[in-house]
Amino acid sequence: MKKYIILAILAAGTLCISSCAQFLDVKAEGSPTADQYFQNDQQAIDAVDGIYARLAQENVLGRELYWEQAVANDIVWGRTRGYPTLATFDYTGDESPLRGVFEQAYKQGMNRCNWIIQQLMLKQVNKDLTPVEVRSLGEAYFMRAYWHFLIAYRYGTKDLGVPFVAYETVEGGYNNEIPEQQPSVMVNYQLIVDDLEKAEEILPRFEEYDAANRGRAHKAAAAAVMAKVYAYWATWDKSQWPNVITCVDRLEKTYNRALHPVFTDLFAPDVDKFFTREYCWGYPSNGSNDGKAGGSIEFPGVSLENKGWGKFNGWGQFKPTYDLYEEMAKDNVGDVKNERLAATMLEYGDVFPYFGENRVFWSTSDVESGFQIYKFLQPFAPADPQGQGYLLDNADWPCTLINWPIIRFADCLLLRAEANLVAGNGAAAAKDINLIRQRSHLTPLSGNATWKDLYHERRCELAFEMANDHAYDCKRWAYSGDPEIKALALNELNSHPRVRHYEDRSNPESPFTVGGYEDYKNQLQWQDKFMTFPYPSEQINKSAGKLKNPPTWN
Repeated sequence: MKKYIILAILAAGTLCISSCAQFLDVKAEGSPTADQYFQNDQQAIDAVDGIYARLAQENVLGRELYWEQAVANDIVWGRTRGYPTLATFDYTGDESPLRGVFEQAYKQGMNRCNWIIQQLMLKQVNKDLTPVEVRSLGEAYFMRAYWHFLIAYRYGTKDLGVPFVAYETVEGGYNNEIPEQQPSVMVNYQLIVDDLEKAEEILPRFEEYDAANRGRAHKAAAAAVMAKVYAYWATWDKSQWPNVITCVDRLEKTYNRALHPVFTDLFAPDVDKFFTREYCWGYPSNGSNDGKAGGSIEFPGVSLENKGWGKFNGWGQFKPTYDLYEEMAKDNVGDVKNERLAATMLEYGDVFPYFGENRVFWSTSDVESGFQIYKFLQPFAPADPQGQGYLLDNADWPCTLINWPIIRFADCLLLRAEANLVAGNGAAAAKDINLIRQRSHLTPLSGNATWKDLYHERRCELAFEMANDHAYDCKRWAYSGDPEIKALALNELNSHPRVRHYEDRSNPESPFTVGGYEDYKNQLQWQDKFMTFPYPSEQINKSAGKLKNPPTWN
């Protein structure tokens, strides 16, 4: 029988890999084989930690997942890549970032989680699990749901879901057959919610973790991801929106989640600021291990000016657009730049701390944008950031000390605001939006919120974060939204991003013009099929035809 190439069972010994998060800094106890695993707590910890660590690699949060954002108008690529189709809707599914994320999610993500869940449940038949093993089971349910979600919303539609099988439900044990492709992505979302509910039930609360284990999945993390899953499910079934409100209410009332009062603290390299009340789930990267080995987050260095003005090997790969600058500047008062914009992106002439000096921003590297992502550059501010442990010593892997946000409470508040807009409750939506605006000292909304307000706030508050798939926000709004939000989304998806072109790129005071970005010259216009990506052709071929693209891609 043919096997699905991305779902090969992994040897247990490969589950133990190095990582940068403190709770992942563990040593495996020998090299046990699959039938010897889960003999003690440390083996359960090792198995689960391998799942977390795969998030940090290039194929996911490091940078590969972020190339997809170029189809919207928040970023341009600072350096030419071999897959411009990701920016123009002309994708084939075989682009290397798409293939990489797809394989990582199945092979290194869901497959590992499936195996851990199966093994712990088999053990539980004959022997009670220890508290650490129960926690590990909850973490595996949580991570299986998250990896499943990454595939489901990017590949599934109401007419055809994505492949999934829960090993523990297969009578006689899973034999590595091709997993069933669900009839609708809504079935996938229900399976994801099922896993998150199990995780929330048995995981500890965040406050129950000691300092060494903070960053692991916890009850509030499960509720937060569940809110997002329901919001994405509502693209196809609007009756799911009330579930979003229920989840966010639970975060607030049961798990004590709230906004942190200082926006910039959320992205600071100070470990004592990592876990605020706003934290729902993130990747606590300490920047001390080799990013190539799967440890810390390299995105801040990936988006730093190429060569980092001679101080650090930034890669210059993602740059902000004039479109996003213009949207964020709507919150300025007169000529005074608002706090959130100033903390999020740099424009020519802005002064910022960099390696112990106040530097005036300008850029001469690669494609010109006129802007720099600033949100994650606090680790670069001290005079000796590497000596202080803020940056990786190996600058070829530009990793930093940062609690990389995957989902934070501000995101959840905006999902609840969106759910209330759908329900016609603009006053409730305005209340949540204003909590976020007032934190950054922005003028609050004076009446009921509108879709335009929601669009603005999600785009500006969550800019450049992996917590926010802005491109998919635009896609789901273009497909299923109110006419007002649909028009805003389509305007962005169907237009070319704009950048600033300076006469003298090394002179911050040089005159500039606003113009288009060349790589988008062959951009296609929105069609509903662009909601999803087509599967990598290699996977379709190796599945012997059992893996199928949605009908719109045929």
